[in-house]
Amino acid sequence: MSYSSYEFGLFVFMLAAFLGWELVKRVSPLLHTPLMSLSNAISAIAVVGAIVLTGNEHAPQYIRILGFIALITATINVVSGYLITDRMLKMFRKREPADSTRGEHK
Repeated sequence: MSYSSYEFGLFVFMLAAFLGWELVKRVSPLLHTPLMSLSNAISAIAVVGAIVLTGNEHAPQYIRILGFIALITATINVVSGYLITDRMLKMFRKREPADSTRGEHK
């Protein structure tokens, strides 16, 4: 029994989706920020791949369109991921105590 490339790709996608779901579901809340940073790095790799697909002049038109869509969505994912990570890290920074002399006139 031989499988086509499409069936094999679908199997790998479904396995990766299941394993990714199980992995993220079991992560402790303290590790979500490092995990978000890792997913940003993976999305950055997807951006590079999408640029290569979109810029290939010998690729069929539908591949270039899909590459452009992948480029836009991966870029949105990377930017929003960094914004969320930065916001989460700001929550853990120590706040400076309020200066009692501020606002007073001498």
